[in-house]
Amino acid sequence: MKNFLTNSVGRLDFIAWSFVLCFFGGSSLLSGGNTHLAFVGAAGIIVEMMLIGLAIEVIIECLKNTRGIGTLTGFITNGPEAVCLLVGLLVGDIIFAASTPLGSNFMNPLLLIAAAIICRRLKKTFSIHKLYSLVTIATTAGAAGIFFLFQPRHYSVWLAACTVVTLVLFFLRPKEHHSGETEEFSFRPGRWLFPAIGVLTVSGYYLDPVVSFAAAHSNAPKGLIGFIVLATLTSWPEFKSCLSLLNRGKYLAAILNITVSNITNIWLAAVGIGSYLLLG
Repeated sequence: MKNFLTNSVGRLDFIAWSFVLCFFGGSSLLSGGNTHLAFVGAAGIIVEMMLIGLAIEVIIECLKNTRGIGTLTGFITNGPEAVCLLVGLLVGDIIFAASTPLGSNFMNPLLLIAAAIICRRLKKTFSIHKLYSLVTIATTAGAAGIFFLFQPRHYSVWLAACTVVTLVLFFLRPKEHHSGETEEFSFRPGRWLFPAIGVLTVSGYYLDPVVSFAAAHSNAPKGLIGFIVLATLTSWPEFKSCLSLLNRGKYLAAILNITVSNITNIWLAAVGIGSYLLLG
Protein backbone atom coordinates (compact mmCIF):
# COMPACT_ATOMS: atom_id res chain seq x y z
CA MET A 1 0.00 0.00 0.00
CA LYS A 2 2.90 2.36 0.76
CA ASN A 3 4.29 1.92 -2.77
CA PHE A 4 0.81 2.46 -4.21
CA LEU A 5 0.44 5.77 -2.36
CA THR A 6 3.91 6.85 -3.44
CA ASN A 7 3.13 6.10 -7.08
CA SER A 8 -0.27 7.80 -6.84
CA VAL A 9 1.15 11.19 -5.84
CA GLY A 10 3.85 12.69 -8.05
CA ARG A 11 5.09 15.85 -9.71
CA LEU A 12 1.99 16.20 -11.87
CA ASP A 13 -0.19 16.27 -8.76
CA PHE A 14 1.86 19.14 -7.36
CA ILE A 15 1.28 21.07 -10.59
CA ALA A 16 -2.48 20.65 -10.19
CA TRP A 17 -2.35 21.65 -6.53
CA SER A 18 -0.30 24.74 -7.40
CA PHE A 19 -3.01 25.71 -9.90
CA VAL A 20 -5.66 25.46 -7.16
CA LEU A 21 -3.62 27.62 -4.78
CA CYS A 22 -3.02 30.21 -7.50
CA PHE A 23 -6.74 30.27 -8.38
CA PHE A 24 -7.92 31.02 -4.85
CA GLY A 25 -4.97 33.24 -3.97
CA GLY A 26 -5.41 35.25 -7.17
CA SER A 27 -9.17 35.55 -6.67
CA SER A 28 -8.76 36.83 -3.09
CA LEU A 29 -6.10 39.36 -4.14
CA LEU A 30 -8.17 40.70 -7.05
CA SER A 31 -11.43 40.90 -5.10
CA GLY A 32 -10.09 42.06 -1.72
CA GLY A 33 -10.76 38.78 0.08
CA ASN A 34 -8.86 37.22 2.96
CA THR A 35 -5.83 35.74 1.23
CA HIS A 36 -4.59 33.71 4.18
CA LEU A 37 -7.94 32.04 4.78
CA ALA A 38 -8.42 31.59 1.02
CA PHE A 39 -5.19 29.56 0.97
CA VAL A 40 -6.45 27.53 3.94
CA GLY A 41 -9.66 26.79 2.04
CA ALA A 42 -7.68 25.89 -1.08
CA ALA A 43 -5.52 23.50 0.94
CA GLY A 44 -8.69 21.92 2.35
CA ILE A 45 -10.09 21.37 -1.15
CA ILE A 46 -6.78 19.81 -2.25
CA VAL A 47 -6.82 17.39 0.70
CA GLU A 48 -10.51 16.54 0.10
CA MET A 49 -10.05 15.84 -3.59
CA MET A 50 -6.79 13.95 -3.02
CA LEU A 51 -8.58 11.59 -0.62
CA ILE A 52 -11.50 11.16 -3.04
CA GLY A 53 -9.09 10.52 -5.92
CA LEU A 54 -7.07 7.95 -3.93
CA ALA A 55 -10.26 6.14 -2.94
CA ILE A 56 -11.29 5.92 -6.60
CA GLU A 57 -7.81 4.67 -7.58
CA VAL A 58 -8.08 1.85 -5.02
CA ILE A 59 -11.38 0.79 -6.57
CA ILE A 60 -9.84 0.92 -10.06
CA GLU A 61 -6.90 -1.17 -8.83
CA CYS A 62 -9.37 -3.84 -7.78
CA LEU A 63 -10.74 -4.04 -11.32
CA LYS A 64 -7.72 -3.41 -13.54
CA ASN A 65 -7.66 -6.95 -14.97
CA THR A 66 -11.37 -6.87 -15.78
CA ARG A 67 -12.63 -7.25 -19.35
CA GLY A 68 -13.64 -3.88 -20.85
CA ILE A 69 -11.45 -1.88 -18.48
CA GLY A 70 -11.69 1.29 -20.61
CA THR A 71 -15.46 1.49 -20.23
CA LEU A 72 -15.30 0.52 -16.55
CA THR A 73 -12.72 3.17 -15.71
CA GLY A 74 -14.83 5.67 -17.62
CA PHE A 75 -17.63 4.99 -15.13
CA ILE A 76 -15.56 4.59 -11.97
CA THR A 77 -13.37 7.66 -12.43
CA ASN A 78 -16.57 9.72 -12.39
CA GLY A 79 -16.89 8.93 -8.68
CA PRO A 80 -15.53 12.36 -7.65
CA GLU A 81 -17.93 14.14 -10.02
CA ALA A 82 -20.80 12.10 -8.56
CA VAL A 83 -19.77 13.13 -5.04
CA CYS A 84 -19.66 16.82 -6.03
CA LEU A 85 -23.05 16.51 -7.76
CA LEU A 86 -24.63 14.91 -4.69
CA VAL A 87 -23.17 17.54 -2.39
CA GLY A 88 -24.54 20.33 -4.59
CA LEU A 89 -28.00 18.75 -4.66
CA LEU A 90 -28.06 18.30 -0.89
CA VAL A 91 -27.40 22.01 -0.36
CA GLY A 92 -29.90 22.98 -3.07
CA ASP A 93 -27.41 24.59 -5.46
CA ILE A 94 -28.08 23.16 -8.95
CA ILE A 95 -25.45 25.30 -10.69
CA PHE A 96 -22.75 24.12 -8.27
CA ALA A 97 -24.06 20.54 -8.53
CA ALA A 98 -23.96 20.47 -12.34
CA SER A 99 -20.85 22.62 -12.84
CA THR A 100 -18.32 19.97 -11.79
CA PRO A 101 -19.39 17.08 -14.07
CA LEU A 102 -20.05 19.49 -16.95
CA GLY A 103 -16.74 21.28 -16.46
CA SER A 104 -14.98 17.91 -16.49
CA ASN A 105 -16.16 17.41 -20.08
CA PHE A 106 -13.77 20.16 -21.11
CA MET A 107 -10.91 19.03 -18.87
CA ASN A 108 -11.03 15.33 -19.82
CA PRO A 109 -10.02 15.76 -23.49
CA LEU A 110 -7.25 18.21 -22.54
CA LEU A 111 -5.87 15.75 -20.01
CA LEU A 112 -6.06 12.90 -22.55
CA ILE A 113 -3.93 14.99 -24.92
CA ALA A 114 -1.52 15.77 -22.08
CA ALA A 115 -1.27 12.07 -21.16
CA ALA A 116 -0.64 11.08 -24.79
CA ILE A 117 2.11 13.71 -25.08
CA ILE A 118 3.75 12.61 -21.82
CA CYS A 119 3.65 8.96 -22.95
CA ARG A 120 4.85 9.94 -26.46
CA ARG A 121 1.86 8.22 -28.00
CA LEU A 122 -0.09 11.21 -29.32
CA LYS A 123 -0.27 10.12 -32.99
CA LYS A 124 -1.07 6.49 -32.16
CA THR A 125 -3.74 7.41 -29.61
CA PHE A 126 -5.66 9.73 -31.90
CA SER A 127 -5.48 7.37 -34.86
CA ILE A 128 -7.81 4.98 -33.00
CA HIS A 129 -11.48 5.40 -34.01
CA LYS A 130 -10.92 9.06 -34.88
CA LEU A 131 -14.47 9.82 -36.03
CA TYR A 132 -16.14 8.35 -32.94
CA SER A 133 -13.68 10.04 -30.58
CA LEU A 134 -14.04 13.45 -32.21
CA VAL A 135 -17.84 13.32 -32.47
CA THR A 136 -18.30 12.09 -28.89
CA ILE A 137 -15.88 14.55 -27.31
CA ALA A 138 -17.22 17.51 -29.33
CA THR A 139 -20.87 16.58 -28.64
CA THR A 140 -20.47 16.03 -24.89
CA ALA A 141 -18.35 19.17 -24.44
CA GLY A 142 -20.83 21.19 -26.49
CA ALA A 143 -23.77 19.86 -24.48
CA ALA A 144 -21.96 20.78 -21.25
CA GLY A 145 -21.33 24.34 -22.40
CA ILE A 146 -24.83 24.89 -23.80
CA PHE A 147 -26.44 23.98 -20.46
CA PHE A 148 -25.33 27.28 -18.92
CA LEU A 149 -27.17 29.22 -21.66
CA PHE A 150 -30.52 27.66 -20.68
CA GLN A 151 -33.01 29.24 -18.32
CA PRO A 152 -34.26 26.93 -15.52
CA ARG A 153 -37.65 26.61 -17.19
CA HIS A 154 -35.94 25.07 -20.23
CA TYR A 155 -33.75 22.59 -18.33
CA SER A 156 -36.10 19.74 -19.29
CA VAL A 157 -35.36 20.34 -23.00
CA TRP A 158 -31.62 20.08 -22.39
CA LEU A 159 -32.12 16.99 -20.23
CA ALA A 160 -34.22 15.11 -22.81
CA ALA A 161 -32.06 15.97 -25.83
CA CYS A 162 -28.73 15.24 -24.16
CA THR A 163 -29.91 11.98 -22.65
CA VAL A 164 -31.06 10.63 -26.03
CA VAL A 165 -27.90 11.72 -27.87
CA THR A 166 -25.50 10.35 -25.24
CA LEU A 167 -27.34 7.03 -25.05
CA VAL A 168 -26.83 6.64 -28.81
CA LEU A 169 -23.13 7.55 -28.47
CA PHE A 170 -22.69 5.08 -25.63
CA PHE A 171 -24.18 2.12 -27.51
CA LEU A 172 -22.18 3.00 -30.64
CA ARG A 173 -18.86 2.97 -28.75
CA PRO A 174 -16.11 0.68 -30.14
CA LYS A 175 -15.82 -2.69 -28.42
CA GLU A 176 -12.68 -3.63 -26.53
CA HIS A 177 -10.97 -6.97 -27.05
CA HIS A 178 -9.63 -8.67 -23.96
CA SER A 179 -5.99 -9.71 -24.46
CA GLY A 180 -6.15 -12.44 -21.83
CA GLU A 181 -3.11 -11.03 -20.06
CA THR A 182 -3.17 -10.35 -16.36
CA GLU A 183 -1.02 -8.01 -14.33
CA GLU A 184 0.38 -8.18 -10.86
CA PHE A 185 -1.27 -5.99 -8.28
CA SER A 186 0.96 -3.38 -6.65
CA PHE A 187 -0.77 -4.28 -3.35
CA ARG A 188 -3.70 -6.40 -2.19
CA PRO A 189 -6.60 -4.12 -3.07
CA GLY A 190 -9.42 -6.26 -1.69
CA ARG A 191 -8.70 -5.47 1.95
CA TRP A 192 -8.70 -1.74 1.21
CA LEU A 193 -11.96 -1.64 -0.77
CA PHE A 194 -14.32 -0.89 2.12
CA PRO A 195 -11.95 1.61 3.79
CA ALA A 196 -11.75 3.37 0.40
CA ILE A 197 -15.56 3.57 0.24
CA GLY A 198 -15.55 4.97 3.79
CA VAL A 199 -12.98 7.63 2.86
CA LEU A 200 -15.04 8.54 -0.21
CA THR A 201 -18.18 8.96 1.91
CA VAL A 202 -16.57 11.06 4.67
CA SER A 203 -14.69 13.25 2.17
CA GLY A 204 -17.89 13.89 0.25
CA TYR A 205 -19.70 14.85 3.47
CA TYR A 206 -17.20 17.62 4.23
CA LEU A 207 -16.71 18.83 0.65
CA ASP A 208 -19.41 21.53 0.59
CA PRO A 209 -18.32 23.19 3.88
CA VAL A 210 -14.73 23.31 2.64
CA VAL A 211 -15.73 24.73 -0.77
CA SER A 212 -18.04 27.26 0.90
CA PHE A 213 -15.20 28.34 3.21
CA ALA A 214 -12.82 28.80 0.28
CA ALA A 215 -15.48 30.63 -1.76
CA ALA A 216 -16.33 33.00 1.10
CA HIS A 217 -12.74 34.09 1.73
CA SER A 218 -11.61 34.22 -1.91
CA ASN A 219 -14.84 35.79 -3.21
CA ALA A 220 -14.93 33.24 -6.04
CA PRO A 221 -18.43 32.02 -7.06
CA LYS A 222 -19.10 28.38 -6.14
CA GLY A 223 -20.27 27.65 -9.69
CA LEU A 224 -16.94 28.88 -11.06
CA ILE A 225 -15.07 26.85 -8.44
CA GLY A 226 -16.99 23.74 -9.53
CA PHE A 227 -16.51 24.36 -13.26
CA ILE A 228 -12.78 25.12 -13.10
CA VAL A 229 -11.16 23.90 -9.87
CA LEU A 230 -13.24 20.86 -8.94
CA ALA A 231 -13.59 19.88 -12.60
CA THR A 232 -9.81 19.80 -12.90
CA LEU A 233 -9.29 17.85 -9.68
CA THR A 234 -12.12 15.39 -10.37
CA SER A 235 -10.67 14.73 -13.84
CA TRP A 236 -7.34 13.76 -12.32
CA PRO A 237 -8.31 10.07 -11.91
CA GLU A 238 -9.11 9.98 -15.67
CA PHE A 239 -5.73 11.53 -16.39
CA LYS A 240 -3.87 8.98 -14.28
CA SER A 241 -5.89 6.13 -15.77
CA CYS A 242 -4.99 7.35 -19.27
CA LEU A 243 -1.30 7.47 -18.34
CA SER A 244 -1.49 3.89 -17.07
CA LEU A 245 -3.47 2.59 -20.06
CA LEU A 246 -1.31 4.33 -22.67
CA ASN A 247 1.89 3.05 -21.06
CA ARG A 248 0.42 -0.46 -21.36
CA GLY A 249 -0.41 0.11 -25.04
CA LYS A 250 -4.19 0.10 -24.45
CA TYR A 251 -5.03 2.99 -26.75
CA LEU A 252 -8.70 2.21 -27.26
CA ALA A 253 -9.18 1.75 -23.51
CA ALA A 254 -7.68 5.21 -22.92
CA ILE A 255 -10.01 6.74 -25.52
CA LEU A 256 -13.04 5.00 -24.00
CA ASN A 257 -11.96 6.08 -20.54
CA ILE A 258 -12.45 9.69 -21.66
CA THR A 259 -15.44 9.32 -23.98
CA VAL A 260 -17.43 7.16 -21.54
CA SER A 261 -16.46 9.53 -18.72
CA ASN A 262 -17.80 12.49 -20.72
CA ILE A 263 -21.02 10.63 -21.48
CA THR A 264 -21.38 9.70 -17.81
CA ASN A 265 -20.85 13.32 -16.82
CA ILE A 266 -23.84 14.30 -18.96
CA TRP A 267 -25.89 11.56 -17.30
CA LEU A 268 -24.81 12.74 -13.84
CA ALA A 269 -25.83 16.30 -14.67
CA ALA A 270 -29.11 15.00 -16.12
CA VAL A 271 -29.84 13.10 -12.89
CA GLY A 272 -29.09 16.22 -10.88
CA ILE A 273 -31.25 18.43 -13.09
CA GLY A 274 -34.05 15.88 -13.06
CA SER A 275 -33.95 15.79 -9.26
CA TYR A 276 -33.95 19.59 -9.16
CA LEU A 277 -37.01 19.79 -11.43
CA LEU A 278 -38.93 17.15 -9.50
CA LEU A 279 -38.12 18.40 -6.01
CA GLY A 280 -37.59 22.10 -6.69
